Amino acid sequence: MHRSFTLLVMCAALSVSGCGRGKTDDRDARLRQAGPNPSFAALMRVASADAGAAKFGQCAACHTIEDGGMDRGGPNLFGVFKKPFATNSASFGYTAALSKAGGVWDEKTLNAWIAGPSALVPGTSMQFAGVSDPLDRADIIAYLRRQRPAK
Repeated sequence: MHRSFTLLVMCAALSVSGCGRGKTDDRDARLRQAGPNPSFAALMRVASADAGAAKFGQCAACHTIEDGGMDRGGPNLFGVFKKPFATNSASFGYTAALSKAGGVWDEKTLNAWIAGPSALVPGTSMQFAGVSDPLDRADIIAYLRRQRPAK
């Protein structure tokens, strides 16, 4: 089976499995705190990096997140928050589309990317349908934001 198809199937299976919802994620309480029809900013205020760590499992099929971690089907994501697109790994072969897109991995761009990579950067090779739940995306972003080198 082709490697990228295998990775896509793994990512999809993890996404559908609903992994990451457990005792560390009082989802309903956080949603109530965010208010009715919450904006992305409101969801980021209640986002949980701990819940995001569990939800990152669907990303871990293709990405590592440890300081100095290796690239897999996608680049290592440690320290990606606030970095320019296509710069987090010196050894990963980013697509021309992502390299030329210009941008910084902040909350807004990560939210759009995690929702649907090809919608943000047409021509990207990342074959991932995206995370449809906005609170799940906010949690993953909070987790990515926490993964940075010590100062």
